[in-house]
Amino acid sequence: MPTSRTAPRRILLGVVGAAAAIALTACGGVKTTSSGGGDGDYPTGNIEFSVGASAGGSTDLITRALAQGIGKELGVSTPVLNKPGANGALNAKELQSAKADGYKIAVQNASLFTITPLTVSAAEATKIDSFDVITGISRDDYVMATSTQSGFKSIDDLKKAGKTIRYGTTGVGTGAQLASALTFKSAGVEATAVPFDGGAPNLTALLGNQVDVSTMQIGEAIENIKGGKLVPLAVFSQERIPYLPDVKTAKEQGYDVLVTQYRFLTAPKGTPENVKTKLLDAAKKTFATPEYKKFNEENSLTPMEVSPQEVLTSLQNDSTTFKAQLDKFGINLAG
Repeated sequence: MPTSRTAPRRILLGVVGAAAAIALTACGGVKTTSSGGGDGDYPTGNIEFSVGASAGGSTDLITRALAQGIGKELGVSTPVLNKPGANGALNAKELQSAKADGYKIAVQNASLFTITPLTVSAAEATKIDSFDVITGISRDDYVMATSTQSGFKSIDDLKKAGKTIRYGTTGVGTGAQLASALTFKSAGVEATAVPFDGGAPNLTALLGNQVDVSTMQIGEAIENIKGGKLVPLAVFSQERIPYLPDVKTAKEQGYDVLVTQYRFLTAPKGTPENVKTKLLDAAKKTFATPEYKKFNEENSLTPMEVSPQEVLTSLQNDSTTFKAQLDKFGINLAG
């Protein structure tokens, strides 16, 4: 695979961040007035993008790439603010309380609405009906991998290991945790979860043989898979992933586990229709650019540029399916 496809995320962050900085400081035709309702046609000032995660992860990189494109299309500055905490819930809570005028928006993760509610009380759960969905963006698939020293090549090999499998995940209430737990229960494998705070420490633990296997997003693992340091055991998509075409899905191996992370652009509930239309149009134009398409490819992202209703339908279906599966196997993600 060409080098561009496997560029380290930290390098890509620098590229995207530098480009964003240039875009935000350039004078040519870019408005730099402060945000606010204001009079006149939207937008009349900066559009703030907030991220419920630290810099460098998938959601952050996607937000910066999209913000850069939307800012260029609308002729305004689009600063990105990182507000990590509670798997995106803290940022979501702040966004839903913001003025519904289109000047504060955010890319959000499906797991916050489909998986996290299964680990917290109903009162603590973040609800999608607190937001207006502007558009779907992309899908980030999961892969279960192991070190080359383990000798494992498939899920069935884990069944034959004759020991309790220690598996790393990217955190409690994440797709990585759910995919792993469902797989081991389905396969009848004795396993113990070792949650980490994000993809980087999870990957480090796997490479250091601190855990037997780990599940993470493909973009976090693919460089080491291509470099021969990790062995992929399964992906959790409906069909094989173009970025790892030789890796079987869990379903192909006899386990009905379908878990993906997907993201969508949101605004506070009640945002005016004309504002949402302008944001959607700018997003669509961004999606169509060669630069954004290259960004998806470099980060192993599958476009999911669908309508708000399709996003909502996917969220509802996944929520129902995941709850039923957890109930069936008696799995408690909260531990």
